[in-house]
Amino acid sequence: MAGNTAQPGTTVAQRVVALLGAFDDRHRSLTLSRLAERAGLALPTAHRLAGELVAGGLLQRRDDGAYVVGRRTWDIGLLAPVQTDLRRAASPFLQDIYAATLATVHLAVREGTEVLYVERISGRASVPIVSTVGSRLPLHCTGVGKALLAHAPPDVREAVLSRPLRRVTPYTVVQPGTLARQLDQAVRDGYASTVEEMSAGACSVGVPIRRGTADDAEVVAALGIVVPSLKRDRSRLVASLQVAARGIGRSL
Repeated sequence: MAGNTAQPGTTVAQRVVALLGAFDDRHRSLTLSRLAERAGLALPTAHRLAGELVAGGLLQRRDDGAYVVGRRTWDIGLLAPVQTDLRRAASPFLQDIYAATLATVHLAVREGTEVLYVERISGRASVPIVSTVGSRLPLHCTGVGKALLAHAPPDVREAVLSRPLRRVTPYTVVQPGTLARQLDQAVRDGYASTVEEMSAGACSVGVPIRRGTADDAEVVAALGIVVPSLKRDRSRLVASLQVAARGIGRSL
């Protein structure tokens, strides 16, 4: 069941929010009955509101009858100041890193206990990439996610470590104690890394982006790269990401 469910007596706006909130990274396409169930709405209500959202471009109904998020919803989301300013500031640095490495580069922010990918440049190497722009993934098994979690408020870290950690691959770290030590290490080293934790054959590095240049400035995003291996190029990649992160921070 989705986190935001409508209760009796809720307003129309709350029901619309519940409908849109029924979609997430693992529920990108929903039948009407499943949409109503996840939103906590009666089937006729869900059908009526979904039809209005389709007419407004916020949802799209596919030929098979299933509903997906509409393009207009994404367009509106991109207008959020934090994402607009961040993407604009980061764009030239992402291009520079890609030009130097030809690897997939990510820009991400933390949204609750997940990592939200707001920009991506796809690399040329045949490395399996799970993320897409707008997708949400667990914080604990991605480079950018670990970098964000390492600098998250204590209550966020506790929320992640106190719940069962989802095993995505055989190499995903699912022991809370091990993850906690990795997060502490990420704070000390200034970067976080993963080895085949999100997908087989893909390793990642993520560094925090601070609003400004002070060491204690607020971490607002993370910059990361995905490569087949970190055995030889880890130091070079980390240095490149950190230089770019500082440049983005100055722009912010």
